[in-house]
Amino acid sequence: MKDKLNFIFGGLTRSVIGSEKAARLLLLALVSEGHVLIQGAPGLGKTTLCKSLAQLLECTFSRIQFTPDLLPADILGYSIFDKKENNFRFIKGPIFNNVVLADEINRTSPRIQSALLEAMNERQVSIDGDSHQLNSPFMVIATQNTLYSAGTFPLPEPQLDRFLLSIELKHPNVETQAKILKMHAANEKPDYMGSVLTAQDLVQIQNDVSKLKVSDEICRYIVDLCESVRLSEEFRNEVSSRGAISIMRAARACAYFNGHPAVYPEDVKEVFVAVLAHRLFLKSRTKSEYSLVVKHLKSILSSTRAP
Repeated sequence: MKDKLNFIFGGLTRSVIGSEKAARLLLLALVSEGHVLIQGAPGLGKTTLCKSLAQLLECTFSRIQFTPDLLPADILGYSIFDKKENNFRFIKGPIFNNVVLADEINRTSPRIQSALLEAMNERQVSIDGDSHQLNSPFMVIATQNTLYSAGTFPLPEPQLDRFLLSIELKHPNVETQAKILKMHAANEKPDYMGSVLTAQDLVQIQNDVSKLKVSDEICRYIVDLCESVRLSEEFRNEVSSRGAISIMRAARACAYFNGHPAVYPEDVKEVFVAVLAHRLFLKSRTKSEYSLVVKHLKSILSSTRAP
């Protein structure tokens, strides 16, 4: 199974040059049954990275383009009256797939964004008083344009808390830009990436990840990190219980990739910033808030003693 995951990692990094860190975090969320928020300016490969992952998985996939005029029914589905059957029939929306790409999620209003809340947390949707279970595995990958861009709405805090981790795609360095231009100048395209991992394979990996041992010392280390965030004077909110659990889940996935028999402190350190950066807000809001949150979290990580 790990060989297949390594193959997927290679496919992702070939589709978006310079995305090694983003590809690893995306796979960590995939095997830990988490949802991902990918942030960055337009044109950095956010959508391409998500679509490449869908190509490599033998799972159902849908893409929802979020726009200001989107309706909840466009995401969840709707009921129509069937004259032949003389009753209402439910038409499933694009949320009823294994991997759902919510593209440019912050281009629509918070009311529409919140239509995903139940689906992401409960793995079900409720329409007209009836609950409908979603497919397993189920993963939402949302892309978000840089906050303060024209025509964007900030995601509400309850929505942000449903994402296991966030990935920030930054403008590539000069060497990477040159490689991208050279590839496009030669009209080169990544090799065809066929499906290498079935839904059943993915569920098995997720089960294996969830069984990795987490010692009492590691649990206390995660709590100490979250307490350090709470006591910090930089943030105006605290880490929720869901946030602390998310650190543990992501650390388990990291331990699986690293071949560890249990979660080690270095596994926690690798995922700590990515899990919390989108959940926290500074007391003094600035346009570079996300990068400043990351900076403060790294400082907390380096100053908190590991077991």
